[in-house]
Order: sequence, then structure tokens, then C-alpha cells
Amino acid sequence: MVGHQRGRRRRPDLRGLMSPPLSLFTRPTPVEPAPRLAEAIGLDAGRLWIKRDDLIGLGGGGNKVRKLEITMAGAIAVGADTVVTTGAPQSNHARLTAAAAARCGLRSVLVLEGEAPDRLEGNLLLDRLFDAEIVFSGDRDAADVAAQEARARDAYLIPFGGTDARSAVAYRDAGLELLGQLPDVGTVVVAVGSGGTMAGLVTALGTHRVLGVATGAVPDAHATVAGFVTDMGSSPEGLRIDDARIGDGYRHLTPETRDALELAARTEGLVLDPTYTGRAMAGLRAAAATSGLAPGPVVLLHTGGLPGLFGHAEFPDGV
Repeated sequence: MVGHQRGRRRRPDLRGLMSPPLSLFTRPTPVEPAPRLAEAIGLDAGRLWIKRDDLIGLGGGGNKVRKLEITMAGAIAVGADTVVTTGAPQSNHARLTAAAAARCGLRSVLVLEGEAPDRLEGNLLLDRLFDAEIVFSGDRDAADVAAQEARARDAYLIPFGGTDARSAVAYRDAGLELLGQLPDVGTVVVAVGSGGTMAGLVTALGTHRVLGVATGAVPDAHATVAGFVTDMGSSPEGLRIDDARIGDGYRHLTPETRDALELAARTEGLVLDPTYTGRAMAGLRAAAATSGLAPGPVVLLHTGGLPGLFGHAEFPDGV
């Protein structure tokens, strides 16, 4: 029953996925104005909104829950009793996979990159709280180790970030949800990790209304997102991805990301994370300064990630 095995790439069958087959949270997530933050980055006070997917309740919240409604339903459908996935040590996806597995009565195995730390902090502490089995890959490729673990346990394998063209449908539906809240939305700004969140939004809103901010989670964010968009039956032509916010790499805190974190906190009491939403806010700020935003309301998609703030090696003890 191992899921998502490697092989020749075929376009997935996305029929029947207009609504999630499993419900893990209450819809819709709120959209809130951010007037002080808007003015601080040079926008009119009424123009900036925050889509609060961080307020999804399961497992500490975050965008991955939308995708997990689809992937967990897939695991249950094939009779799996265990799910296996992979990510960085402070992976939000891994945390939420463990939480969703607990909700569904399944066991979870998280294969995380590198070596075990001396102390469990941030997402790792929550992984343990949700009773996940944690396997560190050491110097081996974490995705390869995860595939081996899934085969050995006859478990359901969930890909990196929980993302493939099937689970990305969850963010097509989220884009439609947002249109019901702000029909005239001009630009949605979103961090690009494994790529499915942006891909789903693009299929609902079009490339012209979505600005992705690469985090360095994948080697080529543009190619990754374009592949998912194509698999979902849409065109990636005109895809907009800002790849200037990566800095020294995915796990590293950049000065402009720290500035963005402080700005959001000190103008709106809004807590972002140092890997995803902090970079997205830095990208939004840069786009506002260079007229890179389309006319109309601007939405920052808050994808969650708060626990990672407390486990980030480079985030200072005091700000």
C-alpha cells in the first residue's frame, strides 16, 4: 500500500476532488485588515489583508492541513495504519502530518534531515507530543530513507511538504474561498516551499494575481510550481516568483526577514515565522517598494509556522 512511488511521470486524475474527502478544520479561515502594516510598507491603509490559515486549529495551525485532508484520506482509503513523510528538522508539514495522523487514529513516522539535536524545541517538541516516531537521516538523503521506511512498514508515503498535484487541489479550493471573501483581490503573496500552495492558488486566481516568494526549499521554485500547475490542467505562463529572498539558504535567517518579522509584530501584533511567512513579508515589502503589486487589495497568505520560531538556530534570544 505504499503511496506515491517513483516512476514515469503521468498527469494525475484530479476528478472528484472539488471538496476535501476528509474534514480537519472549519472553513473559511478569516481575512483580516492590516492597516498599520500597510502604511509602514507604503500602501494605502485599507489595501492590505492577511488570510489567516495560521488559525487552522489542528496541530498548531498552518496551510499544510488543507493538503492533509486529501493525503490522509488517501491513506485511509487504502487501509494504511501508518504514514511516513519527510522534511527538515523544523518542518511544519511533518508536525501537522503527525497531528493529522493522531486525529485519524494512524501512526506517523517522520524522517527528518540531519542528526538528532541535543534538545527538542519548536516543531520537534510538538512532533513528539503527537507521538510521532522520529527518524533522522544523518548523511543519507531523507527522501530515500523515507521511501525505505515506508516499504519496510507497508506504510503510506506522503511526499516532501505533502505536495503533489492531487493535494495542491486544496489550495485551488482555498483560492476560490478567498475570492468569496475578497472578489476584487489584486495580488496574493505566498511563500513557496514545496510549491503546491502557490500552484493551487494559481489555478484558481491566475498567474497575474499570485506572487510567490521562494524560500530555498527546492532547487528551482519556478520549475517546481510550473510542473504542478501544468499537472492540474492550467498554464504556468507568466508565473511570478521572487527568488531574491533566499539569502544563504532555506534554514538561514536573512536580515530582511528579521526586519519583516519585527515590522509585522510591532505594527499589527502579527507573528510570522523565520522560514516562510517572514520571507513572504519581505517579498511583499520589496514588491510594494518597486510597484510590483497589481491594482486592488493585496493579501498576504499567512501559512503558519509559529513553532519554528522557537526552534530556529539563528533567531536571537532577544530582539
